Amino acid sequence: MKSYIEQHKDRFRNELLEWLRMPSVSADPAFKDDVLRAAAFAADRLKDAGADQVEIIATPGYPVVYGEKIVDPKKPTVLVYGHYDVQPADPYELWDSPPFEPVIKKTERHPDGAIYARGACDDKGQVYMHIKAFEVMMQTGNLDCNIKFMIEGEEEVGSSNLNPFLEKYRDKLKADVVLVSDTSMVANDCPSVTVGLRGLSYLEVEVTGANRDLHSGVYGGAVANPINTLAMMIASLKDANNRITIPGFYDAVREFSADERAEMAKVPFSLDAYKSELDIDDIEGETGYTTLERSSIRPTLDCNGIWGGYIGKGAKTVLPSKAYAKISMRLVPNQQSDKITELFTKHFEHLAPKSVRVKVTPHHGGEAALTPTDSIAYAAASKAMETTFGKKPIPTYEGGSIPIVASFERILGLKTILMGFGLNSDALHSPNEHYGLFNYYKGIETIPYFYKYLAEMSK
Repeated sequence: MKSYIEQHKDRFRNELLEWLRMPSVSADPAFKDDVLRAAAFAADRLKDAGADQVEIIATPGYPVVYGEKIVDPKKPTVLVYGHYDVQPADPYELWDSPPFEPVIKKTERHPDGAIYARGACDDKGQVYMHIKAFEVMMQTGNLDCNIKFMIEGEEEVGSSNLNPFLEKYRDKLKADVVLVSDTSMVANDCPSVTVGLRGLSYLEVEVTGANRDLHSGVYGGAVANPINTLAMMIASLKDANNRITIPGFYDAVREFSADERAEMAKVPFSLDAYKSELDIDDIEGETGYTTLERSSIRPTLDCNGIWGGYIGKGAKTVLPSKAYAKISMRLVPNQQSDKITELFTKHFEHLAPKSVRVKVTPHHGGEAALTPTDSIAYAAASKAMETTFGKKPIPTYEGGSIPIVASFERILGLKTILMGFGLNSDALHSPNEHYGLFNYYKGIETIPYFYKYLAEMSK
């Protein structure tokens, strides 16, 4: 298999570059045609790789690309999940090169080169590894399991149509395990398998003062400024120890044991390198927890955007009528996103003084997920990575959210293996997102071993 990859690696790279040139931004209706083009591209490549029954299945939003190859009904079936939509590339001016014109650059972290483009790692590059690994297995006669692909186009906007899709196509999606590459490794010389993800509650808040923008000289000091009020309300959502102040917020939080935290502490981590890479002088977070714990097994509340008033060139002395913010909360096992959204809404409305009116609009959410490390599928993933990296991977917890993972378990009764090949330093959701060519090819090389070992261990 490795010789086939080497023989076709330039084509594998160029095909991915072609996909990355399609700005499949699901959050912005202006990119609708490009999102649909990206879906069609995925379907065509699945057909080329040897999948049967390839379909682009409509949903109320963007479609799901489905394909399968059943080699033997008696063998294990793997459902591969990924997404072809990408985050908005804004602000464009902070990119070193245009986000949808991929370029390859060599860096100290990626001496073999990395692809710089929106979606390079999240998630087109990682999804495409699976399509190419499937091609490799088909062309070399090494497909040891049945395989089904489900590639969606709304992950970056909350996958609101995917739960009904799972319910409707429950029979079509029958499998033994779900395989996802939308997570990261500790480092290129330290492979890891993700065993935990945080959940999410995402909202938008609006604070309204007077019925129109006001002259700050005439009305300043006598009428509430919604920007000032909103800033104070947001600031009050955490205390001096960076604990979230929403009543009931921590009631269901799963506390990890001392033994579990000791295992987490074994992950290689340099605080100095962490600060240096981010160009910060110090860290900040909940008192009593390490940086790794704060970013993976503890809940968070963050303002993701805030705006209002005049932000153009020059000066305009105005008290704005309205101010807005987008707020996300990352949740941990046992917290329910709907409940947290309800608690936030009630508390935020309570915080508002009578001088303003508040509106809270929920956007999307999802639940945290844990993957057992004592399953055959986890053992197959661990052995696959050990085979290609030369060392056993570490089980790790990640701070990001893939809401559909909890849905796979609740609706389909399936556990998910999170075998990602990106790095946290790949600038996901940021300007200059990139994905190392080493990681891309290593994923294509490793994935077939997962199928091989899963089939052997399932006998």
